[in-house]
Amino acid sequence: MPKKVDHEARRQEISEALWRIAGTRGLDGASLRDVAAEAGISLGRLQHYFRTRDEMLLFALQHINRLAGDRIRARIEALTEEPTPRQVLRACLSGMLPLDDRSRVGLLVSAAYYARAVHDEALRAEAKNGIPQLRAFFADQLRRAADRGELPPERATEDEAMLLISMAEGLATYVLLDVHGPETALRLLDLYLEQLFGAERAAEGGAERAVAAGEG
Repeated sequence: MPKKVDHEARRQEISEALWRIAGTRGLDGASLRDVAAEAGISLGRLQHYFRTRDEMLLFALQHINRLAGDRIRARIEALTEEPTPRQVLRACLSGMLPLDDRSRVGLLVSAAYYARAVHDEALRAEAKNGIPQLRAFFADQLRRAADRGELPPERATEDEAMLLISMAEGLATYVLLDVHGPETALRLLDLYLEQLFGAERAAEGGAERAVAAGEG
């Protein structure tokens, strides 16, 4: 067991070295030799963990997706004991935005992967992997909200769930491109949720938007 844990930890460290390269110059500039140098190990040692570049790229994408999922789960767990569906949705959607340096780097690297995934079947399959589950989870939250009388029943659909996902990804992309900052992304997210739920602006967003404004 210890050997397995050490092996996995080393693979994760190599993935993070790859991300550092991808976050500054994209994946095309990340050869095995470059990643080995960034990780502070020899090329031969790296190939002990990843036989090919494609194997390394796929593992690194899987790892970054797991970390993103962990970040969103942590946001949900930080809510009140019995959060409303709207609170759960906002926690998930705001967790998809680059609101700090770590999440920004993660999304920059993901963007590099998605550009490559268009022409890479294995990466494309992994990039698409979590979307149906996320759509189903959002749709379930929307149905819960409708059952509670917080949302018009006709809006509790998988199509609406997909619109939420697409909105968050679009807002995130524009933060990365400096079209708008994190504060604006959160404001627009809250605006959409207000329109969707037909309720007053939730006070919960104010403090987080203020923090985002301070971060740029």
